[in-house]
Formats: sequence, C-alpha cells, structure tokens
Amino acid sequence: MSEIVPPLRRRMVARDPAEAHRVATPLELLFDLCFVAAVGQAAVQLHHGVSEGHIGATSIGYLMVFFAIWWAWMNFTWFASAYDTDDVAYRALALLQMAGVLVLASGVPSAFHDYDFTIVTVGYVVMRVAMIAQWLRASREHPEGRAPALRYAGAIAVVQVGWVARLALPHPWAEFGFVVLVVAELAVPAFAESHRQTTWHPHHIAERYGLFTIIVLGEVVLAATAAIQEDVADGGGWSAQLLELSIGGLLMIFSMWWLYFKHSAVELLRDLRLPLVWGYGHYLVFAGVAAVGAGLEVAIDSNAHKAHLGTVGAALAVAIPLVVYLLTTGLLHSRMADAGVGTTMATVAGSVLLVLTALLADLLTISFTVLVMGILMALLLTTGLVIQHAGRRPAEHLPS
Repeated sequence: MSEIVPPLRRRMVARDPAEAHRVATPLELLFDLCFVAAVGQAAVQLHHGVSEGHIGATSIGYLMVFFAIWWAWMNFTWFASAYDTDDVAYRALALLQMAGVLVLASGVPSAFHDYDFTIVTVGYVVMRVAMIAQWLRASREHPEGRAPALRYAGAIAVVQVGWVARLALPHPWAEFGFVVLVVAELAVPAFAESHRQTTWHPHHIAERYGLFTIIVLGEVVLAATAAIQEDVADGGGWSAQLLELSIGGLLMIFSMWWLYFKHSAVELLRDLRLPLVWGYGHYLVFAGVAAVGAGLEVAIDSNAHKAHLGTVGAALAVAIPLVVYLLTTGLLHSRMADAGVGTTMATVAGSVLLVLTALLADLLTISFTVLVMGILMALLLTTGLVIQHAGRRPAEHLPS
C-alpha cells in the first residue's frame, strides 16, 4: 500500500510487471470515484432524455460524453500500472486529472441539453494535459522507455489541439470532427507502443478494470434505488409493480456482476496481442452497465406514467444496454477461456430473448417485463456456469 506521506521526489522508472502483491492504491480508488461522478452525470442525462422521448440525440450525446470519460480513465490506469512512483509530483498530476473530470462532469448537462461541449472539452483537455506531463516526466527519468513515452506525449498533444479546434466547427462538421478525433485517440497507443511496450502489470490492470466495473454497478444500484424511493413517496407506498421492478433490477445487477467475474483476465493480458482488445472493449462494458441503470429509471418512470415514450420503448431502454453488455462481455470471455460454441449460442439466444421480451412489454406491462428480463439474465448466468463446469469435468479426472 502507498505511504500516507509520499516522498517529495522519486525517480520515475518502469515498475516490474511481475511485481508481487501489486494492488490498486488509495489514490487510484479516489480517482475512480471522481470518474464515476462523471459517469453518474452522463447516466442521469441519458435517463431524462430517453424518458422524455428524445432517444436518438440523447443516445448520441451519451456515447460522446462517455468516450471522454472512459478514454481519460483508461489512459491513466495503464500509465499508472507502469509508472506509479507515488511521489508528490505524481499525486499532484493525478489530482489535476480528477479536477479535470469534475469540470467535465459539470459540463455534461450543457452537452445534452444545448449540444454545447465547451466545458466538457475543457475538462477533457485538462486531464489530457496532465497525462502529457506524466509521459514527459517518464521520458526524462526512464531512458529505456523514452521513445514510446515521447510518442505518447507528442501524439496526445496533437490530438488535444484538434479537440479545441473542433469547438469552432459548425454542424455537421463538428460531428464529423468528433469521429476523426476518436479514431486518432484510439490510434495513439498502437502508434506509441509499436516498437516497445510499456511495462504494465497484468494483475494490477485486471483488478483496476474489475474495481471500476463494481463501482459503476454500484452507481446503477444507487440510481435505481433513488428512483424507486421517489416512486414510493409519490405513489403512497409499495406496490406489486414496484416489487417486480426491484426484483428484476436486482437479478440483472447480480447477474451482470457474476458474468463479468466468471473468468480471470490475467492470462489474457499476458498475451501481448490482446490488451488493446480488452481495454477498448470496456468502453461498451462500462457504457452498457451505466445505461442499464438509466434504463431501469426509465422503466420506473413508465410504471408511474411519467415517461413520454411507450411501454415498449421503456423496455428497450433496459434490454438494449443489457444486450450490449452481454455480447461484449461474452466476446472478451471467449478470449479468456475456451468458452465453446455452447456458451456463445447461449449468449446470443439470451440476447434475442431479452429483445423479444421487451417488444412484448405492451402485453406484459413494464414491471413484469423487467422482472422477466431479470429472470432471463439469471437463467443465462446459470446456463453459462453449467456449460463451464461441464467443460472442466473431464480435466478433473485426468491422471496426474
């Protein structure tokens, strides 16, 4: 664990990727909490926009804002796994990144309501400038890693100029510029590490991603609980419909958690070809988890007749992010273990059933639809565990 009083200065050198007992630090946990505040703001705006019937524009805004949050979090996470010196300068730059994401979070409502990304961009650029400073320090103090560190710093700086310039672009060029800049951001790691890879720690990275998944799931629990409490207060107490919504939501959350941690990602991350697949795939994992929470709030609004969209639309607001989460997690797990055709077919079949259930919401009612989707998630989890156990059984009886 990090020292309570960090040293004023410590040379920034690459940490040993085989270091024993490498775990997330208190600073990293605080970092995650600040970023989840931004995730929560994005999910709140997604909930309100979808509930009011502005599905297309709201969904696009959510994906745009979430990219900024996820990408800044991911870049710091991998850098810290390789170069965490935990001295005063390192902590100060990490705190500057936290300040940047809080600025970004404060601009999320304007991005959704007025399509004004000025504050979001300012917060994002603050985070990225701090990241540039970290890479420049690494290039100066760790000669062996100077080349990739300088490539990171230079490429990030160029892209940030592009983000600032994008603010001056009119519609639809601003949207086109966003896509171009996203592609540029995603290309930076492949460019920077084309000849030499930074020495991140597989166990540490797997833990960091797992912890962030848990924290985002906690945000879903908090959002759904607050929505149900508000409905109970407005409606004069509990009802059978609210009970169905609560049980269905809990089954979804428990199943999502269990599905994510069904396999360890450590061996996958040791394969030098796959870390980018793992890291980039989590954009959809994290965004899907947070969107499930927003969808559950929309379903609760629909049950209370507060939503400005139909019952099927409210049900799809839950089903679609669930399907995104299932398919993405299933793809990542197929890289981590010999999942086999059975697990893949079960995931696809479960996704189809979730969508079909949502399309029947007018007949089932929104509360019962959410309950059925929760049961489907639990059945899908159970099926996967049975298939996984059956696949392991012959190996357990091999002679030693």
